Formats: sequence, C-alpha cells, structure tokens
Amino acid sequence: LPPTIQQLALRKLLMIDHAETINDLSLPPANHLEKLSHDRQGQYSIRINNQYRICFAIRNGNEFYDVEIVDYHHG
Repeated sequence: LPPTIQQLALRKLLMIDHAETINDLSLPPANHLEKLSHDRQGQYSIRINNQYRICFAIRNGNEFYDVEIVDYHHG
C-alpha cells in the first residue's frame, strides 16, 4: 500500500477487528459498507479510499474472515 494510506487502512482494519456485528461497520458513512456480488458473493467491503477496499466475509454474525485489501483500479 502507498504510505499515504497505510494509517487509514490500519484504522479501518481495527474497526473490523472491534466490530461485534456487520452493522457496526455502517458508521462512519465514509466506510460505504457494501454487500458484494458476482465473483465475491458472500463478501462485504468497506472503502479505504476511492481506490482501495477492504473485502471480507462474515460467519456466525460476528466472525470476520478472509480479510483482504483490494486495489479496485487493478482488478
């Protein structure tokens, strides 16, 4: 990740780590919590910025797994 967004990415990862439910990630609105589809069906994402997203899956209502940072400009 570019150094300019590493701190923001860390903050978002900590939000995921501390979330008790998926709804906890709907705030702040800048997260743009989104349920994904197609090849990422069953996953969600929150935005780091316009280019990068954190994608993840959830089970049992509060277990976040398969967490990854994705560059949406490069697939």
